[in-house]
Amino acid sequence: MFKKCYEIDTFDNLKYEYNKYTSMDFSLTEEHMMIRDAAREFAQTELLPGVIKRDNEQKFPQELVKKMGELGFMGIMVDPKYGGSGMDTISYVLIMEELSKIDASASVMVSVNNSLVCYGLEAFGTDAQKQKYLTKLATGENIGAFCLSEPEAGSDATSQATTAIDMGDFYLLNGTKNWITNGGRADVYLVIAQTDKSKGHRGINAFIVEKGMEGFHIGPKEDKLGIRGSDTHTLQFNEVKVPKENRIGEDGFGFKFAMKTLSGGRIGIAAQALGIAAGAYELALKYSKERKAFGTEICNHQAIAFKLADMFTEIEAARMLVMKAAWLKDQGENYDIASAMAKLYASKVAMEQTVEAVQIHGGNGFVKEYHVERLMRDAKITQIYEGTSEIQKIVISRALIHG
Repeated sequence: MFKKCYEIDTFDNLKYEYNKYTSMDFSLTEEHMMIRDAAREFAQTELLPGVIKRDNEQKFPQELVKKMGELGFMGIMVDPKYGGSGMDTISYVLIMEELSKIDASASVMVSVNNSLVCYGLEAFGTDAQKQKYLTKLATGENIGAFCLSEPEAGSDATSQATTAIDMGDFYLLNGTKNWITNGGRADVYLVIAQTDKSKGHRGINAFIVEKGMEGFHIGPKEDKLGIRGSDTHTLQFNEVKVPKENRIGEDGFGFKFAMKTLSGGRIGIAAQALGIAAGAYELALKYSKERKAFGTEICNHQAIAFKLADMFTEIEAARMLVMKAAWLKDQGENYDIASAMAKLYASKVAMEQTVEAVQIHGGNGFVKEYHVERLMRDAKITQIYEGTSEIQKIVISRALIHG
């Protein structure tokens, strides 16, 4: 029935035929459903009870991180030989969605540890690096942080001001990184730095830095609009000696390392955005069946019923994009454009549908005890971190124009 209609060139010149996607099956296996249910139960029983207090106090859920590690959530896709759970990307998306319905501050920790840190080390690290660092990160014994953003280098990742000077047996690291998730609590930091400015992006490297290295300082915690339980800091590196064996990949691989790692990270944030939107929708639906106005439950009024219909439709559309990106990654296919589209759209849906959830709750939506105001605040960051929505449009449009 389906014929080859067109081809899409990705940046790697890999061509994917339209009819290749007709065999996608998003039906969840029994194992997937068990994983989803386990994540849902954990979110409801462990994350929910203290989520408002943690948000108010900007409290990092240290005790819950340990429990997530015990459940295998901190190394979801890592090979079991390195202490991971050995699950697929679909499982990762399901876990992220369920956690994000309740607490996006907790889920972003899971996303960074899995997508950026564990993936980066497992895919591109040496065996010695994996044995020393990945094994503890995958079990949740240690926490990781990914350090790319700088005061003058957010979306423009090529403009790294942090430098790493080759001193023979070690690199001398100097510079500042900001907006670093897990910044104050991490044990292991993957730091992107400029080694040879004359080479442009080919002069950038990635390094493993440990907490406690001399000259490494953690700045004050950021006071944020949303994901307030997440630990976000500015980091300073003053003459930090990083051993040569802590460089990831060949000399000059750092920029490519960051881009390849962020591509997978977008799937995690897309799943987070999906979970935030879905959580807000579920709360709005429940509230609309309980709240009465003009003699009946408000869900019976067309104004509310149509909002619910639009919310559900938009969320399902976002879910399909997220699942497609995860499926492509599991198939070993190129998922750069798919992950960009998933993050772009899911973050848009998260922002729009959390606003609608607040509207359905009316005045109650404006107070903390009904949760939707927090979800609305948390939604905004999904349009900013791990590549802004504008950056996702650049990725997508370049593929379309130059394909």
